[in-house]
Amino acid sequence: MFRHTTRRSLAAIAAVVLLLAAGCGGDDEGDAGADEAPEESPQVTEEEDMPVDEDEMAPLRIAIVAPSASNDLAFTQSMVDAVNAIAAEREVEIAITDGTFIVEEAGAAIRGYAEDGFDLVIAHGSQYGGPLEGIAPDFPDTSFAWGTAVDTKGLDNVFAYTVRSDEGGYVSGTVAAQISESGVVGVIGPIEVGDAKLYVDGFVAGVAATDPSVTANVVYTDSFSDVALAAEAAEAHISNNADVLTGSAQMVVGATGVAGEHGGVAWFGTQANQTALGEDFVVASQVYHWEVLLAEMISKIESGTLGGEVLTATLANGGIVIEFNDGYGLDAGIQSAAEATIAGIADGSISTGQ
Repeated sequence: MFRHTTRRSLAAIAAVVLLLAAGCGGDDEGDAGADEAPEESPQVTEEEDMPVDEDEMAPLRIAIVAPSASNDLAFTQSMVDAVNAIAAEREVEIAITDGTFIVEEAGAAIRGYAEDGFDLVIAHGSQYGGPLEGIAPDFPDTSFAWGTAVDTKGLDNVFAYTVRSDEGGYVSGTVAAQISESGVVGVIGPIEVGDAKLYVDGFVAGVAATDPSVTANVVYTDSFSDVALAAEAAEAHISNNADVLTGSAQMVVGATGVAGEHGGVAWFGTQANQTALGEDFVVASQVYHWEVLLAEMISKIESGTLGGEVLTATLANGGIVIEFNDGYGLDAGIQSAAEATIAGIADGSISTGQ
């Protein structure tokens, strides 16, 4: 677990300037004008006469508390990348506490950031809802966000955020059905909840809608983080003739490692762009662009609304993006069909069934 803070310097504020003119003068004639009071120049005050430059205002302070490593190429990184995207557009101070698998530790970090006066504290894990429900009422002037979730706990300073991960899962499933030569694809789920379950269900639905003859086998490991279990599940799928795999959560590095060892096994990523895990076998990734929702939250916060709303990332609003790996060499016709499916889901003409 680490805490990292990034600060950007602000321009120094000018000091108040007081100008006094020297009032004494003389000549060869003696004291002419000596009784006249010296002239004093007008005082310049910053508050009254100097306009405030928006660039000199204090930066927005955003804190993230998350369950896994900031570079996990999955759930946590998706939020870290999003906050960094916000920071590219405006002055932001970022603090991160990652690796908080223990909920009590996460609660302590959330409270600590609120006590430190952060403007937005992001509890990036549905398991953090319990602590947040007890913490947020103690800090009515702080905005909190937690997800993936659809419940604000009835609190006016809590935003809930979620994602229609079934949409990207469906798109990937349609592609998987077309590229599988064995007619078997394998899905490795973590725990059967939230965006992970939505993704798995959407992927299976996409396979079935494209080619009902293709078998989609699903295994849940009951863990978000157990890399070894994910690797075992991948081996089992491949032993059952799967030549396409997918999975969710930070455990997937175990599965992608196995895919890389078996030439010809393709992988579909979700949450973050996972091309770096295997440029020759990662086909595409459903990427969560949380910055779309964060920008909306920030706008609301700055207008006085600190929470009480649920925001959802979708293909239509750009909160989800399918990022294809050019290095994989996907058939142009299959990719074109996938892009048509993306457009159909976005405009409502195609349903994922979820």
